[in-house]
Amino acid sequence: MELKERIAVVPGSFDPITKGHMDIIRRAQTLFDRVIVLVVVNAQKNPCFSLEERVELIKASVQGIPGVEVDSYDGLLVDYVKQVGAGAIVKGLRAVSDFEYEFQMALINKELYHQVETVFLTTSAENQYLSSSVVKQIASFGGDIHLFVPEQVHDRIVERLSKIR
Repeated sequence: MELKERIAVVPGSFDPITKGHMDIIRRAQTLFDRVIVLVVVNAQKNPCFSLEERVELIKASVQGIPGVEVDSYDGLLVDYVKQVGAGAIVKGLRAVSDFEYEFQMALINKELYHQVETVFLTTSAENQYLSSSVVKQIASFGGDIHLFVPEQVHDRIVERLSKIR
């Protein structure tokens, strides 16, 4: 009997990608054969980086991590999950407030597509406070974000975010 490839989707807006995101991606990569980091279009958010820029920043950040690829999608997450044959959606949780929202989304996704499971990974302690919003705020005031974003994309992120104010 041939084993089916275990595919997971790690969705998010990634505006910009942070070391917290990278931690979740790396940990998901140890659990699944293939991990697709999916930049999703969220009409409720006004991103600093274009969809294409976010995809490129993530590609640069995950380069060299086996089994990890990057894509983007403008539609229902479960439709994308079906298209690629994924069995799991991986979400990172920082706090109880994240869980409340993500749990609701997991139930909705399960209702829309019964074959998908949502896997919650709790953040590492050093990333518990970290979010893209915090990175944008610090960078917009000229603060040092080296501790918060992947080294490969640091300069590109700083260049863009320093122009916000």
